[in-house]
Amino acid sequence: MAERRNGVSYADSGVDIDAGNRLVDLIKPMVRATARPGTDAEIGGFGGLFDLKAAGFKDPVLVAATDGVGTKVKIAIETGLHGSIGIDLVAMSVNDLVVQGAEPLFFLDYFACGKLDPEATAAIVAGIAEGCRESGCALIGGETAEMPGLYKEGDYDLAGFAVGAVERGAALPRPDIAAGDAVLGLASSGVHSNGFSLVRKIVEISSLSFEAQAPFSPVMTLGGALLTPTRLYVRSCLRAIRETGAVKGLAHITGGGFTDNIPRILPKHLGVDIDLARLPVLPVFRWLAQQGSIAEAELLRTFNCGIGMIAVVRADAVEAITEVLADAGESVTALGEVIPATGERRVVYSGHLDLSW
Repeated sequence: MAERRNGVSYADSGVDIDAGNRLVDLIKPMVRATARPGTDAEIGGFGGLFDLKAAGFKDPVLVAATDGVGTKVKIAIETGLHGSIGIDLVAMSVNDLVVQGAEPLFFLDYFACGKLDPEATAAIVAGIAEGCRESGCALIGGETAEMPGLYKEGDYDLAGFAVGAVERGAALPRPDIAAGDAVLGLASSGVHSNGFSLVRKIVEISSLSFEAQAPFSPVMTLGGALLTPTRLYVRSCLRAIRETGAVKGLAHITGGGFTDNIPRILPKHLGVDIDLARLPVLPVFRWLAQQGSIAEAELLRTFNCGIGMIAVVRADAVEAITEVLADAGESVTALGEVIPATGERRVVYSGHLDLSW
């Protein structure tokens, strides 16, 4: 009787289970380092556990957020600089939790690729773990999917899911936001993780490579500068909320910029007046505006322009809140005030952005 040939294996189809197991071994110490009260941050089970009582909550309301990094990952892929993209992934979700007054508790990630490279993927997870540590949340699980045919070799995408908690009755925005409240801006670290389809189009127009010197940051390559990770506002904002009792609302400035995000935290009858001349426009936005001939209104609805978080606060507490935020490492700018809404215009701009280059 003829000997039967071996059949086709999973590895023959492009999926390497051994590479996945190697990745788990590489990231276990990183994950373990994110442990916090409520969890041990161990991975390997079918689900992650979190004990709210051990975390110190008495009557909590859970808050959940999910997001990705968008086409910023294309720059990481093309440059081979994967170390900070995981911080972006965490920031996009945990910054959305803190605007509701919630303390991030735990985070899970989803990584999909065409062919798993354990070392490169471990560098991404190292960034995720760093973002979790800086935000005080535990990385309690995740999923890696190797999908040849759906993704090209070298391509990948990321998604993240964060859960936080806030004591009942303490969620933001508060219902007492009123005309006359002050609007403060917390500086961003750069483009963060929104508008990168436009960023990549402008880089294409400029004919610069990602390896070229960044025109707006002479000590960095263009790719490295654009990959500056999203700023994490969790610890500073939670401190301001808890120590002053005067933060009424927070708005994370992501896709939609000031124009679309600030109204999300305001009662329908209120708007804000923002003095654009006060806004500390970062050099990267000046370069993007000049290279792409981008109109001011388009900039304000696409990018953060230098302010990654907006705080609506009691007018008599501006000095105290600014002091707390500055002590926590934030650069704070007084941008304007809450006003009665005028028709459909919820965000009224005065002055203009300083886009001189």
